[in-house]
Amino acid sequence: MNEWVRPAGTTADDDYDTRIRPGDPGWAHTGLLVTDLAAGESRTVVTGGQEFVVVPLSGAAVVETEGSSYELAGRPDVFSAATDVLYVPRDSAFTLTSTVGGRYAFCSATAGHSFPVTLVTAADVPDELRGAGTASRRVRNFGTPGVLDADSIIACEVITPAGNWSSYPPHKHDEERDGVETSLEEIYYFELRPEPGSPAAQEGAFGYQRVYGTTERPIEVLAEVRTADVVLVPHGWHGPAMAPPGYDMYYLNVMAGPGETRAWLICDDPAHAWVRQTWADQSVDPRLARTE
Repeated sequence: MNEWVRPAGTTADDDYDTRIRPGDPGWAHTGLLVTDLAAGESRTVVTGGQEFVVVPLSGAAVVETEGSSYELAGRPDVFSAATDVLYVPRDSAFTLTSTVGGRYAFCSATAGHSFPVTLVTAADVPDELRGAGTASRRVRNFGTPGVLDADSIIACEVITPAGNWSSYPPHKHDEERDGVETSLEEIYYFELRPEPGSPAAQEGAFGYQRVYGTTERPIEVLAEVRTADVVLVPHGWHGPAMAPPGYDMYYLNVMAGPGETRAWLICDDPAHAWVRQTWADQSVDPRLARTE
């Protein structure tokens, strides 16, 4: 189980609190760098053979790349609103400078082709309410096909209110089956908080993540997760991601794979796919009413 769980700080170096890279043991296609920066502090990344999506988790920033400067308005925190993001292609470089201090994620994937630098503003991020009842969650699709042109990277973020189940029913995307399923490894980066109005301390916020495999490709993960923890999904059924009563859950997903088609095509676990049919008779969790 621990092979695929990266607790906060366990991948840190001098520049990043989280460092997941293609080429890590058992890992091939996706990467994630997360760093906390003071106002005026910078990080420079040479992209090499990877394409990147820069995501302010909190705070605003200026990103300089290919002779241009881009302002990312950012946000107070991941639960409050969508954010501007910036796509930077392979064989390039960028420098992010924090304007007021904050936390920043650099999502990446191996890429065979370059696409133009692209700013996706918060106003242009599709906001999807997915599921119903206790399976309700909000998905911000800032880096998905149809929103962002890229070679291989797919990225989004999900808000799951306290007491709800997300990434549910369990699903997988680890085979190339034309029009049915695409092979994508996946990174889950988590942040948790006490539900608004709760007396709980921030450091007590927690959730759970489940990943399980098949006889042919076994994997077993049932992990307690806290802010800045990462779970890697190389293959297998994954879900639910569980937000206990009293604690809201956020996760950032980064996906990519070896296939020629950039698409997020999933297959539900047949044992649990029936759950989707129950949503027609349920309302979306009212806590997800759009406030951004």
